[in-house]
Amino acid sequence: MRVWPDKNEALLKQFVERLELRRYGGTYRGVLRQFQSFVSKHSAKRSLTQATLRAWSKERMKQSPLHLVVHRSQLVSRFLDWLVMCGAINSSPFAELRHKYQCSTAAIVRALVGPRPDEALEALRPLPRYGSHLGVVIREHVMRMQTLGLRYDERRFLRFDRFLQQRPGAATKDLSALVREYAASARSAAGKLLRIQVGRVVAKALNRTGSAVVLPTPDRMLVQEVRRMRRRPYIYTVEEVGRLLETARRYSSRRTPLHPLMLYAMVALAYCAGLRLGEIVGLELKDIDLAQGSIEIRNTKFFKSRRLPLSSSALAALQDYLDARRETGAPSHPEAPLFWHRKGGYSKITIGVLLQRVIQLAGVSAKTDMGKPRLHDLRHTMVVHRMTAWYREGINPQSRLPYLSAYLGHRDINSTLVYLTITQELLQQANERFRMGQADVLKAIH
Repeated sequence: MRVWPDKNEALLKQFVERLELRRYGGTYRGVLRQFQSFVSKHSAKRSLTQATLRAWSKERMKQSPLHLVVHRSQLVSRFLDWLVMCGAINSSPFAELRHKYQCSTAAIVRALVGPRPDEALEALRPLPRYGSHLGVVIREHVMRMQTLGLRYDERRFLRFDRFLQQRPGAATKDLSALVREYAASARSAAGKLLRIQVGRVVAKALNRTGSAVVLPTPDRMLVQEVRRMRRRPYIYTVEEVGRLLETARRYSSRRTPLHPLMLYAMVALAYCAGLRLGEIVGLELKDIDLAQGSIEIRNTKFFKSRRLPLSSSALAALQDYLDARRETGAPSHPEAPLFWHRKGGYSKITIGVLLQRVIQLAGVSAKTDMGKPRLHDLRHTMVVHRMTAWYREGINPQSRLPYLSAYLGHRDINSTLVYLTITQELLQQANERFRMGQADVLKAIH
């Protein structure tokens, strides 16, 4: 049985090697070596306790700023978890504290290095779920919405319930006053508006129970500020879409030869089919039907599943990728992830970073100050380009909106209209259609 701390640092070196770091490998070894040396010198019988962690954290604070101490503690925590898994130590004090106080390693470290660690740790202890004076009503509302089949995120309501529990005398205060106070503590205008909306939902739930409660109303200036700050989508030109596809096809990756064809297929699906990033990542082999020229999007946003016909160019991109994927010996069972690497499927974060790199390499730059172009903007671009094409073909776009809404997996047409960004070309096509269709009316008026 391996025992830690070990004099030859074999466990430490093995852990760092498993991380497969291209950079910072030496830095990580240095951090863990210093921690291991501290435990050997300052811990009785070289055992690891919470007191040892507290002493090490405070020692580090004498030499480094807090953010570096937190980062190094997170590395140490991962190392200790790995040692537990290997059987080299019985338990990790970081893991014990995380379990006890239901919080992150970073929060624990900030508490340990403070002037009153015990009080700071107790402040991290989670409050009971729905333990406020309105907790029963809030919980019943969340359960009701989830029972109706909605993917209802309760975290925003739990945060409001936590505020009520921590607010002295909340049970005697008017709900509107509590909501205003809760909203005022948010950092951004969008955060303030979201908290007011939560308060309105709770007020409606109370009204359903027979309690007469006035609904909190958001300030009109606040609503306008949120709309003004909302990020506008970037509409790619046809030439820019072509550059994205070409850049993806030429993407250089020595360690992962599949990357160019994979990224090319992803960009094609994002533009030709208007897929969301999560829908692209979630595709499995069974979802692809090249014979029928379609793909299956299962149980995504709003619990919608849909079968989508694909263009010939998108099908060709998928065919090329699948041929190359097959040659690598990738798993071929129906539930295998479509976009695959040797350790399994990709995460949204990884794919998001790769595709953002493609956009950067393609030289696409935003013409506004609303942020850099994103992959999701291809979904908006698909809608605008489709509408423009309908105008050119003499088709009334209004009659096609229900089909477009179903294709995109939207809840209703109103959601699709949000994606309709007015470009100069689209405006010209609409004006031309109006001029041609209303010419006789204009003559009659004159």
